[in-house]
Amino acid sequence: MTEPPSSRPILVIDDDPDIREAVREVLEFDGHEVVLKANGREALEALPHLTQPCLVLLDMMMPVMDGAAFLQHFRRIPDYNTVPVILCTASIHAPPPGAQGLLGKPFELDALLAIIQEHCH
Repeated sequence: MTEPPSSRPILVIDDDPDIREAVREVLEFDGHEVVLKANGREALEALPHLTQPCLVLLDMMMPVMDGAAFLQHFRRIPDYNTVPVILCTASIHAPPPGAQGLLGKPFELDALLAIIQEHCH
């Protein structure tokens, strides 16, 4: 028997609206609450108004504030030191400091769901 999903949301930060919506649909179907943001600045501004996420799925290449800048700011906030961040990108071969993993684009849904199962149950 699988564990029920965490009551904490999954924060998805990606500038591609199609990717955001596809990930949202999959994760909501799996029983998760999902918060979508189009760039790092939007996500940072929203943090004070959100329940602490169980996981952040972070694109690296975005306008306004990219994933690397978001990750630097995010890790400086004490309440978010332990929140796992998984990079969803085609451009990086190893996660930078502060990230717990890498999900290469394009990614398989099974790989996404395995990461969610590991961090949000």
